[in-house]
Amino acid sequence: MATVLDPAGAPAADERPPARPAKSTTPGGRKRHFPPLLAISPFYVLFAVFGAFPIVFSVYLSFQDWDGIGDMRFVGFQQYGWLLQDSVFWHSVLNTFEIWFLSTVPMLFLALVLAFLLHSQVRFTGAYRVAYFIPNVTSMVAMTVVFGSVFAQAGLANAVLRAIGVDGIGWLSSEWGIKSSVSLMIIWRWVGYNALIFLAGLQAIPTEHFEAARVDGANSRQTLFRVVLPQLRPVVLFAAVTSTINGLQIFTESQVLFQSTDVGTTGGPGQEGMTIVLYLWQKAFKEHQFGYGAAMGWVLFAIIAIFTIVNWRLVAGSDDDRRPGIAGLLRRKGARHGR
Repeated sequence: MATVLDPAGAPAADERPPARPAKSTTPGGRKRHFPPLLAISPFYVLFAVFGAFPIVFSVYLSFQDWDGIGDMRFVGFQQYGWLLQDSVFWHSVLNTFEIWFLSTVPMLFLALVLAFLLHSQVRFTGAYRVAYFIPNVTSMVAMTVVFGSVFAQAGLANAVLRAIGVDGIGWLSSEWGIKSSVSLMIIWRWVGYNALIFLAGLQAIPTEHFEAARVDGANSRQTLFRVVLPQLRPVVLFAAVTSTINGLQIFTESQVLFQSTDVGTTGGPGQEGMTIVLYLWQKAFKEHQFGYGAAMGWVLFAIIAIFTIVNWRLVAGSDDDRRPGIAGLLRRKGARHGR
């Protein structure tokens, strides 16, 4: 078929290839993205200055010997070598793990029970939710001062024990008294927060499951462990991971609780309240060993990462079909096709 030419010898208008659209500078083009990007840019600027830069600089600082004022001196991995030989550091690691175990395990269990009770048909549920969440938004310093008075030798806790015929306990002077008092403060602060998290998970469970358990004659304990917990696994995993991260970064409780002893840097008698973050603060901001403190911070990061992975494996289980990601998806897909 012949091409129709116009008088100038060019293809006819209906046979010409469509022209490439010009780049649009009107609303609808690239410029329309500038206002939203400009609106969110303060977050990224602040994060770069106060978040990303300190993280990167702390890595560099962990290989330097620096007192915060003079010149830096490169020491390589010596800071980490000194850290591995520091007996006080390992004592603080042991203290942190013991306090974490004494606080996190009972706190999560108590939070689950409270959430289960709140999920039941009880009156004034909203008031209970507010009351349980108030400790989480209360000033940690003020709360620690109050608990310090309660756990003093002549405080309210020992007064109650003496009233029932039990000798007073050295809450702030004995090894397990110190760890127990710090753990009780952590439980008091976080149990309401995690109870609300669990309550949100409970409300996502269909009511038919509870009704079926009730018809089958299951009591509250059986409903909790055989109906609720299996379906709350993702929520329990979230609570366990976040509680682990928070529990291994304990600082304010020990620092303020023993502030009368060397401005709270020793962790109480025998350093039984000395935690990893408290020891980091002591070395970096009291003794001005900023490189050593940075190295300690990255070791703490590694410990938290390992502990988080362990918690993930324990709570999520080892069933391959429950594993997230492509591998679990392919296994489930193969099972549906009979492979």
